[in-house]
Amino acid sequence: MVTQPRPQRPRPQAGRPTMDDVAAVAGVSRGTVSRALNGGHNVSGPAFEAVQRAIRKTGYVVNQHARSLVTQRSDSVAFILSEPQDRLFEDPNFNVLLRGCTRALGEHDITLLLTVAGTQEDRERIGRYVTAGHVDGALLVSDHAGSSLLQELKDRGLPVVTCGRPLGHEREISYVAADDRDGARQMVSYLRSRGHRTIATITGPLDTSGGVDRLAGYYDVLGDADPRLVVSGDYTQASGEVAMEKLLRQVPDLDAVFVCSDLMAVGAIAALARAGKRVPDDVAIGGFDDSKVAAASTPPLTTIRQPFGRISGEMVRLLLGHLSGEPPAAVILPTELVVRATA
Repeated sequence: MVTQPRPQRPRPQAGRPTMDDVAAVAGVSRGTVSRALNGGHNVSGPAFEAVQRAIRKTGYVVNQHARSLVTQRSDSVAFILSEPQDRLFEDPNFNVLLRGCTRALGEHDITLLLTVAGTQEDRERIGRYVTAGHVDGALLVSDHAGSSLLQELKDRGLPVVTCGRPLGHEREISYVAADDRDGARQMVSYLRSRGHRTIATITGPLDTSGGVDRLAGYYDVLGDADPRLVVSGDYTQASGEVAMEKLLRQVPDLDAVFVCSDLMAVGAIAALARAGKRVPDDVAIGGFDDSKVAAASTPPLTTIRQPFGRISGEMVRLLLGHLSGEPPAAVILPTELVVRATA
């Protein structure tokens, strides 16, 4: 009888490292690896470190879908900009906040998803998406009073942190804000100290906390100012130009303007130039933000510095705390006067 050679089993092809490979290298059970990957509960310190070393050695990549089924977390957070899409590219402040939040979340292996909610339809669509389990929480930037989006996120129990004081929701929603009111006081007090007496202001939108609080700081210093000295803008350069033209018609002898954003201040300077007014010789200008346009403007802009790096870091910290069960909290950060050439 001829014995046929037994067919050899094909060797497994080299592929991506598995959880079993990590367990073998770490010298622990597969269950220990699984628990270490999903929060580290009931895993000793040495075992957890062994798993981490094995992951680095094997190059194992976590299956995020499988992990989400266990942890009920998506490991992603929505960055919701409640402004028209073109504002994302025009206003440098939003990009600074976006980069800061992305970096801070990345340190915790959490992905940031950018969404733009510039219309009511956008807000309704994004509200449905972020409350359907696709993200673990939201960072809401530039919310406006009366918007349905924040109320929907709150009603559906999605952890959320706002940039700026959430008007009407201060005790229910976590937020991080610069001290807008004190920053405005600093700027208007500085303009008065330079001898200016007819000081106007171009406000931000008065359905936002920045618009409300910066106007309040202006009144704190000047009291009941002439209503003709107060004109509203919307933080865009174009609105600064329009508002400055209106101020010149209403109060031709004004000698200083506190403009509640750097972009609007650049627009105001352009309008003054067209009117034959010199900055700061005829009219001094003070801005707010210390965005990259402040130093690049002509002349360089005297402004109030917001600590955007700290704001984004604190927003992420509060959101992570919220995800861990901590109650809502508020952080208000100091601002700083930056003197350049316009005042």
